[in-house]
Amino acid sequence: MANSVLNPSVIAKESLMQLKNNTVMGNLVHREYKKEFKKVGDTVSIRKPVKFVTSDGATRVNQDVEEGNTSVTINSRKHVSWNFSTQDLTLSIEEYSKRYIEPAMITLAQTLDQGGFGLYKDVWNQVGTPGTTPDTFAKVSPSARRLDEMAVMSNDRNLVLNPEAHYGIAGDQVGLQNQAMVKTAYEAAKIGRIAGLNTYSSNNIKTHTVGAHGGTPLVAGGSQETTYALSKTTNTQSLVTDGWTNSTAVLKAGDVFTIAGVYAVNPVPGEGSTGKTAMNYLQQFTVTADATSDGSGNATLTIAPAIIVSGPYQTVSAAPADNAAITVMGTASTAYPMNMAFHKNAFALVTCPLEMPDGVAWKGQESSDGLSVRVVKDYDIDTDQDVIRLDILYGWKSIYPDLAARLVG
Repeated sequence: MANSVLNPSVIAKESLMQLKNNTVMGNLVHREYKKEFKKVGDTVSIRKPVKFVTSDGATRVNQDVEEGNTSVTINSRKHVSWNFSTQDLTLSIEEYSKRYIEPAMITLAQTLDQGGFGLYKDVWNQVGTPGTTPDTFAKVSPSARRLDEMAVMSNDRNLVLNPEAHYGIAGDQVGLQNQAMVKTAYEAAKIGRIAGLNTYSSNNIKTHTVGAHGGTPLVAGGSQETTYALSKTTNTQSLVTDGWTNSTAVLKAGDVFTIAGVYAVNPVPGEGSTGKTAMNYLQQFTVTADATSDGSGNATLTIAPAIIVSGPYQTVSAAPADNAAITVMGTASTAYPMNMAFHKNAFALVTCPLEMPDGVAWKGQESSDGLSVRVVKDYDIDTDQDVIRLDILYGWKSIYPDLAARLVG
């Protein structure tokens, strides 16, 4: 029996399925689909849950309920396009998918994932030894321990490793992978469950090069703290420092450092004004923008998290003292892979439908499980050929970076 001509709806459905099958990071995070059409550069809002503190005694102490929110910029528009003949549309969907759709969506899925892994710069928790591949249980487990220490929910925890770490840990933990079960690229990336983390492999793990820091950097001035405002889109602040020897570039966005005497706190318990319990390790901070010195060793850093010493959003045991020593993690100008452990709600992927062109009859769009793909076919009068294109429109955002930890390699 002759094959039917493939229609745009069939191709759009197959393209969406292939996108879901071939993305790793995109399948492990909070996904939200916005029905309203958005253009590149537009933003959508995501609500953040309320946080409270406990109070003493029988007398009720009322707390204002305010929902925080954060905006996600829809800043990525990606597509794959190719020429084809009308005869190609008479193939079965299985043949057409294998020949065209699957390789196209693998490319788009890889691009999609790269944006998600780039969010490592927003994450301040970092464990592991720079320059040492986390290829054993003992080297991977600190990432799970840090999530425990930060009271991250035990469900929906994930770990994504680069290939070097992946093959090391897969060999160390014999029997983790069952290749007979592998059916899709997403399933093939799954190593197994290690230290309570659903563990995956991806060649899209980012490598971070530490800034050319030097000297004896110090905090310049005490009482550099702030308060958290629910209306803020990011929990960042400026920190004035000095003592750097590099006259230009000091730190790069994504560098992690600690401050002497400034400890992390248990993020959950908090009894009235007594504050949260200090942990036994120094709070880590990430630099959110490249920093330069003024030539005299002075530099103002933009950091996250903000230094908050009280209240439900408290992040540290105490504000840094004047001349408190700053320690940058990693060797200057050296690159390290940033493997990632995180809860699903640490990051968000938001996709939006693209506007359908009026002047084209052959078009379709499919959306499911927080993803959306558009397909359009047209005739190119300049080349006398039919062309087809698959498009996605999306944005990535770190919603709760405190629910994640880098596992440096």
